[in-house]
Amino acid sequence: MDRITQDAYQRQRAIRYASAHGSGKAAIRYQMSRKTLWKWEKRYDGSIDSLKDRSRRPHHSPRAQSEIALGLVKRYGKRYRDDLLLGYEKARQKGYSCSYGCFKRTVSKLCLGPSEKRKPRVNKPYQRAAYPGEKIQMDVKFVPNYCVTSGEKYYQYTAIDECTRWVYREMYAEHSTDSAKNFLEKLVRIAPFPIRLIQTDNGTEWTNALLVTKATHKTLFEQALLEMGIEYKRIRIATPRHNGKVERQHRQDEGRFYKHMRMYSLADGRAQLAKYQRESNNHMKTCLNMLSPNQVLEKFHSVMW
Repeated sequence: MDRITQDAYQRQRAIRYASAHGSGKAAIRYQMSRKTLWKWEKRYDGSIDSLKDRSRRPHHSPRAQSEIALGLVKRYGKRYRDDLLLGYEKARQKGYSCSYGCFKRTVSKLCLGPSEKRKPRVNKPYQRAAYPGEKIQMDVKFVPNYCVTSGEKYYQYTAIDECTRWVYREMYAEHSTDSAKNFLEKLVRIAPFPIRLIQTDNGTEWTNALLVTKATHKTLFEQALLEMGIEYKRIRIATPRHNGKVERQHRQDEGRFYKHMRMYSLADGRAQLAKYQRESNNHMKTCLNMLSPNQVLEKFHSVMW
């Protein structure tokens, strides 16, 4: 039974219930207004077909194109398919009076047929990091204004290991390549594993690659990576999903930390963030089969060291 027939039987039950218990109770029971119920009662003639939805097509369309106009569209639409504006001009010379937009829509309907649906995008399978430190995603989060009582702007630099989801964060008052270099140096000292590769977006705190006037020198962050022997990778432009793990971590930090804290200075914010940092790597994650990053890290330590 199709949906139209089901709706018709539902209306029939409502009409029968109304005849026995009244239209008010029927309207409440079948979740329709009494005015709608009266409309179906008036239309009902004993057959189920009388309760089906009628066509909403207009009986008269005074502005519809005539057969002569449709013939001109077919003729010049096919002939000038690659240049519809020229075809419209030729049709106008033969008496076609509708607009260019109407001409194009009619050509598309009569001559070109239905447009082909675009194939859905299929992303390439992502190769997850196989061991701790193989790839670190880094990004910057703006500390929400509602957390800062002084009105100053602060920035959270975040690094997350793709394999174990181990996270390291630091808060800075500057959004600059100097802060990025300082954060990198702290990360290398604190990380419980050697770092092979670091991945970032194309922000100027990381690289000069996308500046209008390209700089010949590398940023402090890039220079530090070279000196440390760490490989550097930039994601494609306008593809934050390629840095999805650190983006997801920022959203989680917003809900778990920033919505429940107030900071009065940079030192106060760093102290609170350090406490949250110590606890966060002990919380379980669904992507790690309900284990914490530190628990996953211990498993690798028992194998690699």
